[in-house]
Amino acid sequence: SVPECCSARYNLALLAFFGFFLLYALRVNLSVALVDMVEPNTSLPKNVTSNVCPEHSSTINVPRNTTGEKYSWDADTQGWILGSFFYGYIITQIPGGYLASKIGGKLLMGFGIFGTSVFTLLTPLAANLGVGYLIAVRALEGLGEGVTFPAMHSMWSSWAPPLERSKLLSISYAGAQLGTVVSLPLSGLICYYMNWVYVFYIFGALGVLWFFFWMWLVSDTPETHRSISHAEREYILSSLKDQLSTQKSVPWRPILESLPLWAIVVAQFSYNWTFYTLLTLLPTYMKEILRFDAQENGFLSALPYFGCWLCIILSGQIADYLREKQNLSTACVRKCFTLIGMIGPAVFLVAAGFIGCNYALAVAFVTISTTLGGFCTSGYSINHLDIAPSYAGILLGITNSFGTIPGMVGPVIAKNLTHNNTVGEWQTVFYIAASINLFGAIFFALFASGEVQDWAVSGYHLHRN
Repeated sequence: SVPECCSARYNLALLAFFGFFLLYALRVNLSVALVDMVEPNTSLPKNVTSNVCPEHSSTINVPRNTTGEKYSWDADTQGWILGSFFYGYIITQIPGGYLASKIGGKLLMGFGIFGTSVFTLLTPLAANLGVGYLIAVRALEGLGEGVTFPAMHSMWSSWAPPLERSKLLSISYAGAQLGTVVSLPLSGLICYYMNWVYVFYIFGALGVLWFFFWMWLVSDTPETHRSISHAEREYILSSLKDQLSTQKSVPWRPILESLPLWAIVVAQFSYNWTFYTLLTLLPTYMKEILRFDAQENGFLSALPYFGCWLCIILSGQIADYLREKQNLSTACVRKCFTLIGMIGPAVFLVAAGFIGCNYALAVAFVTISTTLGGFCTSGYSINHLDIAPSYAGILLGITNSFGTIPGMVGPVIAKNLTHNNTVGEWQTVFYIAASINLFGAIFFALFASGEVQDWAVSGYHLHRN
């Protein structure tokens, strides 16, 4: 085997890691900055809080920097501003996968992040021009980010030897979790000590800087890489030789009729339902039910994502170890990891609804729930590359489109179910999320595959009648 240290494929994983780190930092920074952009009296109306739990927070607010502009946006407007990202994001998933298979993932990934960074730099200007401009800029950021995952999947189809897939992909995609972990508290500190506009300027500038490194150091395939060793190039190419298709046209019909692909769609939809419900509503639950302000403690709101990040990196190593050294089949590893990564979170999420006012336990349960979700990265999340490496970008575009819907729908439904903010109402929200998770896990375990599908390899069209 070829050494991993300083190899071209691990350099690619590392650069991709920083790319996704910045991508998620650019995505979540608005939810932190928004608190500072809105005039205090126009933000959310005081909800009828069920006074089951005593107040926790007794902090005295330190005077903070207040030089940033303030805008009078009501709760609905804020909802539109935060949601607008997904409307752009869902549009470019499938075109992104298709384009990556045509022009290569390098340019698409590079310009996707570059575009997102430029629009981030324009955010303060857009906010000044008016709420319509801000929504437009956020939707455009979504368009830019929408191509990145399909582009990266497409690149890994030429770069990742089958038995190193879980490792390489978990390293590159774990950047997303760490980006959330770092940028949540960091954006809070920037708002606190400087001014909210710098949240957008600092992360935007870093994204532009990353773009230059990416364009300079990365290439689409091992064949075109400037400084890859001969041994590594041969190792990667020989490991993939029976897996890729040379066919130029995309076999759309067999793709859409493929049950293993629908298994990934169902799993991703279910997982994201829980993930997005938690991401958007956890602060509300902590504040309204447990009477503890999560925003006062950036560290605690980042803890679940830190756990998830650790879990993604470790489970990627374990998954490839099981496949290579223990000779477990790819299908078996993907199914087991998906079951752990979906049933685990479901159990702890339901438990979180039943612990009364025990704040520490609530944080612990939510952290364990999100952490276990990290197993899914080496489960359904990279299964596209197992069943159709040549079309992995397109498949990811399809599953990500479905996976974005819970981001738009889940939080809306949860908001509608919790009008009175009673513990019972929240238990319902957790029950729904857990049942959807359970269903997705079982569906995936029944219908997923670990083998390259017939329609995804060369010469397939010769056998069709």
